[in-house]
This record gives sequence, C-alpha cells and structure tokens, in this order.
Amino acid sequence: MSHRVCPPAVTEASSPRGLRQPASLRALSAPFSPARQSTLALGVSAAMLTSAPVWAQEKTAETEMATVTVVERVIDHNPYAEPDAPYKAKISGDERRTRPLAETPATIQVLTKTQIEDSGYTDLRDILDTQPGITLGTGENGNAFGDRYIIRGQEARSDVFVDGLRDPGMSIRESFAVEQVEVSKGPSSSFAGRGTVGGAINSITKQATTDYDFTKLSFGLGTYSQCRVTLDTNYTVTDTLAVRANVLYGYEEVPDRAPADRERKGVALSTRIKPSDNLDVVLDYYGFRGNDTPDLGSYLYGTVPNRKPFANAPVYVQEGDFLTSEVDTLTARVKYRFNDKVRLTNATRYGKSENGYVATGASYATDTSLNLSTHQGWQEVEYFANQTNLFVDTQIAGMKHEFNVGLEYSDHSVLNGVYTMSGTTRVNGVAFSAINGAVSRANLTKGLWDQDWRAQTWSASLMDTVDLSETWTAFAGMRYDRTTISLKTQNTTTGALTGDYGYTEGMWNGHLGLTYKFLPYANVYATYATAQDLNGGESDVGTSSGYGGLIVLNGQAAAKPELTENIELGTKWNLLGGKLLATAAVFEINKKDVMEGNGYTSSGTYNSGGNRVRGIEFGLAGNLTEKLSAFAGVSFMEAEVTKSATQDNVGKTLSNFAENTASAQLRYQATPKFAFGSAVKYESKKYAGQPDSAAGYNANGEYSQPIPAYTVVDVFADYRIDKQTKLRLNIGNVFDKDYYLAGYRSGSFLYKGDARNARLTLNYDF
Repeated sequence: MSHRVCPPAVTEASSPRGLRQPASLRALSAPFSPARQSTLALGVSAAMLTSAPVWAQEKTAETEMATVTVVERVIDHNPYAEPDAPYKAKISGDERRTRPLAETPATIQVLTKTQIEDSGYTDLRDILDTQPGITLGTGENGNAFGDRYIIRGQEARSDVFVDGLRDPGMSIRESFAVEQVEVSKGPSSSFAGRGTVGGAINSITKQATTDYDFTKLSFGLGTYSQCRVTLDTNYTVTDTLAVRANVLYGYEEVPDRAPADRERKGVALSTRIKPSDNLDVVLDYYGFRGNDTPDLGSYLYGTVPNRKPFANAPVYVQEGDFLTSEVDTLTARVKYRFNDKVRLTNATRYGKSENGYVATGASYATDTSLNLSTHQGWQEVEYFANQTNLFVDTQIAGMKHEFNVGLEYSDHSVLNGVYTMSGTTRVNGVAFSAINGAVSRANLTKGLWDQDWRAQTWSASLMDTVDLSETWTAFAGMRYDRTTISLKTQNTTTGALTGDYGYTEGMWNGHLGLTYKFLPYANVYATYATAQDLNGGESDVGTSSGYGGLIVLNGQAAAKPELTENIELGTKWNLLGGKLLATAAVFEINKKDVMEGNGYTSSGTYNSGGNRVRGIEFGLAGNLTEKLSAFAGVSFMEAEVTKSATQDNVGKTLSNFAENTASAQLRYQATPKFAFGSAVKYESKKYAGQPDSAAGYNANGEYSQPIPAYTVVDVFADYRIDKQTKLRLNIGNVFDKDYYLAGYRSGSFLYKGDARNARLTLNYDF
C-alpha cells in the first residue's frame, strides 16, 4: 500500500472514518442551503477576480500537471508512532524524555502496537523474550506467579512500570491495553529510582482522545482451543470530553501441554476531560483477571557434560494446580500548561493485586526415578504513588534549556504467604518406574502470611536538556531517593513473629549524556549513568539474600546498596525521511557491592560481590522500503563475576545470561490488500544459577545447569477484505522447535516455549 497521504477533501464522505473536523469545516461540509450557495458563490467569484492577472499571464504557457494519486488515509491510534511507519515509534510515552527517540542518548527499544499485534504475542513475558539483550529467569522457588526479566544480565523483575509509575508485585502482565512497550537499556535510577540496574520496562497504555472516534473489534480462533476477543472503542462525547474502553477475553490450552491452560479477562476504561486548551485530565481504570493451570515444563537430567533437558517430558499438572492474578488500578493524570514555556503534570495511582499459585514440578533423581515437588505461594499487593513534574523551557546565556523538576512519593506494601494442603491426588502419566514425593492437593486453603514487606519512598529529581550549539546537545540529571524498608516475618504454623526489621536509606543517582549531530539525520552520543539497589529491595523473598531479600545481622539491616555504573557510546541514524531508525551502541556495566547469598562471614561485609557486562548492540526499526517494514536487533555480550566471597565464582558468567541474542520481524505489503511477514528469535546457550553470584558449576568448574540455544521462527499474513474488515493469520514456532526459556538454579524445572500453534483473527473497524 502506498505511504503517500493526500489531504482529504472537505466532505464527510472523504474524511477519515470517525475523524472529528473543526467546526468551520463541518459547517462547509453540511448540505448547501440557497443562502449558503450565494455566500459561497460570492467568495469564489471574488477569488477568481483577484487572481485574474495571474491567470492571464499563465494562459500563454502550457502547464503539465503532475498525476495526483488518492490513497486511503490511515489513522494510527498510537499518538507516539511515526506516521506511515508502523514499526517505528517517534517519541517516548514518558514525557520526561523531551526529545525524539532518534535524538535521545540511550538505547531504548520501543515495540509499537502494530508490531506487537503482528507478532501474535500477547503476554509481556513472551513479547520481551523476543528482544535482544533480554532473557528470562524463574525466580525464587520458581516464582510462578510472576515474570522475571533480565536486562543485559541484570535483574529487572521489579523494574516494570506503567506510564512511568512503578508496577509492584509479581502479576501476569497482558498487552491488550498497551499502546507501546519501551525498554530502556542500562542503569536508569535517575528516571526510575531504586533498582533498574540493567534497565527498565515501561508500558504506555491506551488513553481516550478527543481527536476522533473509532471502534475496533478483534476475534480470533486457533489451535489448542485458542479464543481471543478484544474491543477497543473511543467516543468523543463533546469537543472537551472523550471516553475509551478496551475489553479482553482470551483462552487457550498451552500448546501441546494440556491440561495446562491460560485464561485472560480484562477491561481498561479511560476518560479524558479538556475544559480548556491549557488543562487536560485523564482518569483511568485497569482491571485484569488471569486464571491459568501452570506447567513448569521439563527438567535437566544426566551428568555434565551430557546434562540436558529431558525430551518429551510428560505434563505433571495435578488436580488443583492453579495460577491466578487479579489486578485493579485507578490512575488520575492532570496536565496544565501555564504558557508555551511552562507546564505542570501530576499522576496519582492507587492499586491492589492478588496473586497465587500451586504448581507441580518434576526433577531428575536417577535413570529410573524422578521427584515431584510442589511450588506454591500467595501474594497481596497494595500501592499508592504520586508523581509531579514541572517542565520549564528557557534561554540561559543564549542556549535553550529544557528543565524538568520532579517530586515523587510511593508506598508499596506486599504480603506474602503459603497455602495449607492435605490428601494426595493421582500423578499424570509418568514414564519412570518410581516416583518420590507425591504431591498433596486436597483441602487446599489459604494459610498465614510469612512475609510482610513495605517500601515508602520520597524522591526528588532535576533534569536538563540543553542545546550547546546547532550540533551539540547535552543531557544531565540527578535524583535523590529516600526509602524506608520494613519487613516482618512469622511462623506460618504458629503465627509467632520471627523477625521485625526496618531501616531507611538515602541514594543519589544521575546520568550525563552528550550528543553530536554530524548530519541532519545522524548523531553520535556518549552517556554515563548510575543505579543503586537496596538491601531487601525485592518484595517476595523475605531474607533470602541471594535473590534480593533483606540481609540482617543481629536484627539490623547489614548491607549497603549495590552500585551500578554504565558507560555507553552509540550512534543513531534517522533515515529515509525519518521512516527508519538505525542504532548501534557499545556499553560496559559494572556492578559492585553486590549482596551475595553465601560465602561471606557473619562478622564481615555482606557486599562481597561484583560483576561486569560488556557488549555491543544494533537495532533497526521502521520502513526499509515503501512496502517493507522491519523491527530487528542483535546483541553480543559477555558477563563475568569480578569479585566474590567464593573465590571460585570469579571469572564465571551470570545465571540465565545469553551472550548472543537476536531477533527480526519483517512485514511486506505485497499489494494494497495483502501483507505477509516473519519473525525470528535466537538465543545462545545459557546456564541456570543464583542471580548475581554465578551460574551453577560442579567441582571441576564445569557449568552444571545448561539451557540449550534455540532459534524459533514465526510467520503471519493479513488480508484486507474491505475498508473495514481484515483477516490475520499467525503461526507460531513454525518448525515446532523444542526450546526452553529459563531454568531453575537446580535444573529441577525448565520453562518450555510454546509448541507450534496457529490463530486466525478477524479485525473489524466500525
């Protein structure tokens, strides 16, 4: 389909569907009355008389008019996207990043709504698994109620944000209400606060707009009982009031792993109120219900160097296994523009979520037997956050400055507990002669809490973007966070309090960046940034220090924050009229004062570790030609433990860290009605183990928990039946590759990627 866009004629028939025209244009497009015809005739006559001398001069010269091609105007409902480049985002949804992404001195991967829809992936975990530089982990005890992300070798499971506000808890995250997903690579504490040592993930949500009306219904059916229905509708009540609703229902069996399955229900409501050009108010509600029967996949068996995943492992799901996630969030955003140079924004959010799981895992015992194990827990999350930003554009010493002064308060509480069970249920078909540790399931009840965690934080930040000249731009920012961490633990049998800890920590972080624009469409940049992670900063692991839990000594917090520094050199090329963004960056992340899980002495420092990640990353997003769109990237990295209380850890790689990752998604618009494409993701070999310490190894120093490399290919195609109706076919894992996303530190279970599956989706625009 041609990407040329012609201005629409001023008629209702030719204007974009649902586009609200200014009142003056709507008046002209109304049926003509005699009085209106007379007025219009006088205006046209006057224009002709005024132009008569010009016409007379041009009449003697013969003019050849260029052919005008009229194409359908396409409205992209994503306000951050590059027009007519469906895989390229132009700006960040985080307004603190004041410059276009092509001018921002950092590696920021942005997955647009169109690119996500074409991919066929819907859960955030699956979406991020396709991105270079990102791997997945399993977490403490499997952490089955949460997704664990690892960015450039660093933990990021608690560094997930929605519209710039931290999204606490370990819930299932869906994309039905997402406009785009932004992944910031490298330490980001000056933007995001505690943690974010490898980067941050920020989902930008769909919000109501007063610009136009639309309704989009999507209905999909597929293999393994797949059914997915979404509705996205926006209605402008008046020129100053609009409402938008996104609704989801989805169900599928886990491909080739029944009776494991996934069910998703969701609703996102947004209201925009614009009483004046200067004031903008958005009120949002997000509700989600996930109800799965979880599958912990396969497991490693054998001995090194022949240790590998057990092929064709049966599904060990027991009657009563479940994974649930319930999320309810209210958000209010207020923006006020004092003038063209000063504006104020405020975002307030209150939310609650409940997560719980009971899952069965299998592990290798001997060549003729295996062990079954139960992994379970529940979690209640309550959070409040308020973020205010004052933006001031001004001139100082002849240079343009864009200041941002930020204040933020957050209060996150997480209650963790376990279930009580009695009785025994059957074991699903196991291909071994003996089974140890039968799994209890009957009379399942919610037990007492074992960890009561809370983090209260006050933050202040100052950022500035300044044009030093026409070609040089500097970026700088600093942030101070003062956080109070409290943790109570109790015995889940007797209810007796076993620990009551608390402390307050202040942290400074910052970033510096310098960009040189050596061509109108290309620049090079250098950046330096820091991040810090608190002792006990993870909300779900209590005092398990190796997984981010609180380290205590004599009843007191006994470790200082971990410090991470990043140096990055990069270049960005905004090509083909701004429709294609090509990026490259070389980086080094150094993390010191790492809180290890073992190896230190009780009287010594607990910040006994350090590690380093070096790499180079390339990215491509946008249109290669008028018909070919691409989103691709490749990352080459190496990780090394540089310091440890356990000397043998030094020189080892990090757990669940892949040195080489790559992905590419291509879409070709063969005809105005038909398009097809393919997506490929590659991840090199990695090894399970404890975060930050080292991947697991045996007495000979050989890595003992290997997770094989994999390459997975998906394909898709869509056909536009008419202006309103389009069919899309997605086939995932075309070659039915057995692959594994992550491994538990003991190798007792491996998260398994989906087998080959297909879904046909009908999209209808009202």
